[in-house]
Amino acid sequence: MRQIFYFLSVMLFTASTVSAQYWQQSIAYKMDIDFDVKSHQYSGKQAITYTNNSPDDLNQLFFHLYFNAFQPGSMMDVRSQSIADPDGRVGDRIGALSESEIGYTHLKSIKVNGVSQKIKEEGTIAQIDLSSPIKSGKKVKIEVEFNSQVPLQIRRSGRDNAEGVAYSMTQWYPKLSEYDNDGWHPNPYIGREFYGVWGDFDVNINIDENYTIGGTGVLQNPTAIGHGYKGITEKKKGVNGKLTWNFKAENVHDFAWAADANYVHTYTTGPNGMEIHFFRKDEEELVENWTALEPIAVRIFESANKHFGTYPYAAYSIIQGGDGGMEYPMATLITGKRSLPSLAGVTAHEVMHSWYQMVLGTDEAQYPWMDEGFTTFATAIVQAEMLGNTEKNVHKGSVGGYMALVDRNAQEPLTTHADHYIMNRGYGINSYSKGSLFLWQLQNIVGEEVFFKGMLDYFNIWKFKHPDPRKFIRVMENASGMVLDWYLQNWVGTTNTIDYAVNEVSDVANGSEVILQRIGEMPMPLEVLVTLKSGKTELHYIPLAIMRGEKNDFLTDADSHITATDWPWTYPYYTLKLSHKKGDIESIEIDPEGGIIDVKSENNYYPRNTNVTFK
Repeated sequence: MRQIFYFLSVMLFTASTVSAQYWQQSIAYKMDIDFDVKSHQYSGKQAITYTNNSPDDLNQLFFHLYFNAFQPGSMMDVRSQSIADPDGRVGDRIGALSESEIGYTHLKSIKVNGVSQKIKEEGTIAQIDLSSPIKSGKKVKIEVEFNSQVPLQIRRSGRDNAEGVAYSMTQWYPKLSEYDNDGWHPNPYIGREFYGVWGDFDVNINIDENYTIGGTGVLQNPTAIGHGYKGITEKKKGVNGKLTWNFKAENVHDFAWAADANYVHTYTTGPNGMEIHFFRKDEEELVENWTALEPIAVRIFESANKHFGTYPYAAYSIIQGGDGGMEYPMATLITGKRSLPSLAGVTAHEVMHSWYQMVLGTDEAQYPWMDEGFTTFATAIVQAEMLGNTEKNVHKGSVGGYMALVDRNAQEPLTTHADHYIMNRGYGINSYSKGSLFLWQLQNIVGEEVFFKGMLDYFNIWKFKHPDPRKFIRVMENASGMVLDWYLQNWVGTTNTIDYAVNEVSDVANGSEVILQRIGEMPMPLEVLVTLKSGKTELHYIPLAIMRGEKNDFLTDADSHITATDWPWTYPYYTLKLSHKKGDIESIEIDPEGGIIDVKSENNYYPRNTNVTFK
């Protein structure tokens, strides 16, 4: 056993250091919305309390105006019509919108501490050059008046979606851009990812009394509203034909809602007393599957809490709407006309976003794989537990997606900004599949027990703090006692692939030697299973020298486990010494459980096996 030269006290963050060194902005929105369902337009007032916790004085503010993307000639429209593989839900549909079908959000006025400010609106971003700076450590009051029109539903947001839901209200209000250590993040909206300031929302929505609303937060006036809240099934009457719905949500970075005059609303109790709400169209074909979904949703939260950390909010809403499945704080919008397995699957995936986007809140524009990939990985774990799937590798779908990119020589580094992928397919497979495999392989590197401890540590240390890749890998280094930056740099920062081979087996004095070859550019620790003709098995574990440590639990069961000497990563060849003669060996196999994504599995065997599929 080698000595581990690794000084955790110098190299790693602890929870106390994180708290001492970390800052972030904070915000509170008070919004009053008056909605006209005949014109699909609404007016809004925002009273925002914004605290500049940064060390910098701020001379500007930036607001996201997402609905402006749904206009002919917008950046989203041009991007969709010029990229080689456009999203089929978008295509050229934005360019065909009429004046009554487009979306918009326009700022009518903005005041900071009572002083009017000049507004420069450019596409989906409004820039405010402040008349006086917001000093470091100071709190300001921002008053915003705006008006909007809901676009025909094309991507995520909009009215009258394909399943007949009236309003999917996501990315619908002027949202203050995030300011962090990297500065402002006023990314134009072209249909990708989101990033926002943690804060509290107090939202009043005044809308036609026939409409039922579900969304982020907790309804504050259920008795006055009815509509299935707190067991009140009748629809209450409002003033001048309208009701005002008041929702509050604490410590979230966005607010979404949906509304329809034909929603059925039910709810059930989840773990720790949380409420899980369901909103679907009142249609006979939906009843059976949406009813069956209720206990499934409870099990999803129970499993997620156990493996990945405790869901911190009082409620969650599963809402029929949108154009597929999309996550928001305390809510998701999903299309509802699905088979039960599909409905359960999309719900599991969108719920798991509550951990990796809604609670951890990584900048998913810069690191989409830390949201989509981590969510995909966690979803596979939760679904396997729900279905009683005992298969060791439940991530085969991610392997297949990644290999499709490799086979087409179409990889782009995971460091690519979400908006700047050359291909939609590359973005999707990278963010979901390769991002998920980042965790699957890491689990194999550090060992399953250490890995899941690290995942819980990551959630508990970094929740509500916008972690980046270095923050995550340091948590895993702390949990494992290993150096892991090499893995992050290779899998995330390059398109290097993994390919190892059993190159030669020959007899030597007192046994035999197996010559292993690293063909691919990316190094990985190896497990090599030796099966003897007697039926006995040996698992030889070969750590990388650069890891400065080793794991102590393995995926593969064997009669004996032997830790070999380290493999320095620059060496293309490695000699594994066995105490058995070549004639006593039945077979040798690299990575018997598929814990690494070796792009050419057929050379992992002795004797050579040319009929191999991924494990």
